[in-house]
Amino acid sequence: MDPELEAFVALFPPVTLDDPVADRASFAKLATSVPGPDTSAMTVEDRTVPGEPAVPVRVYRPHEARGAVVWLHGGGWVMGNLDTEHPWAARIAEASGAVVISVEYRLAPENPFPAALDDVYAVLNWTADHAAELGVSPDRIAIGGHSAGGGLAAATALRARDEGGPRICFQLLNQPGLDDRRESWSARTFTDTPWMNRDRVAAMWRYYLDGKPAPSPYAAPSRATDLSGLPPAYVAAAEFCPNRDENIDYAARMLRAGVSVELHQWPGTFHGSQAILSAEVSRRQLDELGGVLRRALAG
Repeated sequence: MDPELEAFVALFPPVTLDDPVADRASFAKLATSVPGPDTSAMTVEDRTVPGEPAVPVRVYRPHEARGAVVWLHGGGWVMGNLDTEHPWAARIAEASGAVVISVEYRLAPENPFPAALDDVYAVLNWTADHAAELGVSPDRIAIGGHSAGGGLAAATALRARDEGGPRICFQLLNQPGLDDRRESWSARTFTDTPWMNRDRVAAMWRYYLDGKPAPSPYAAPSRATDLSGLPPAYVAAAEFCPNRDENIDYAARMLRAGVSVELHQWPGTFHGSQAILSAEVSRRQLDELGGVLRRALAG
């Protein structure tokens, strides 16, 4: 493990997911302790996307936007909101020059699949319909996220392709949760890795899917048999992450299906470790996410 990251492992608070409500509070305390970047070069506005129910979003608009990204927070479909994601959504906007629409989708177990996906799809449609208001071209809209949010981004790309929804120009998938079956080597073997391990992943999928197998690829994108026609993608995996092998496999399958893919497996890292901003490898990861998105939206 990267020594700068390893030094922080003992400081992580326990998150067992035995009590999702308590774990949300613990996660929020940890996440909001991270300082956000300077947002003076952008406008930040809370909006509500109409729907059943309405979906809260926070829009980060740099003064010279290159495009937009619908951005989805992590937290295993159980934790996270606009405030916990603020430091990262703002950094994505700053590093990429994109309008970032951060989504507060409904959480499990109170709202299992497909609630979160429906919320994200509503925001994608709203973003396309309001592209002119946001100051971006409707063909320069990407989707992305971290962990559970990365899985939702991949699922939304599949749904938009199948339903003839808004055109997504790019997928930014950072350590996404893609496969509820958890049969890969990393999913079976990583029982004591920091922050995310086999048991915690199992609990997250159990809450999200209400204790049942994924009913469709929109719940677990790795179950999709046809990955052709998807937007170009960037996929990032962490070496000591249960999601690692399904991330690499999904990227390879998209490549075989004719999708343009950039894949980066970050050695020495673990799930979510890019949040440790003092580590050089974390800064490189965040810079790369912003740079990849900037190039994709300018292409």
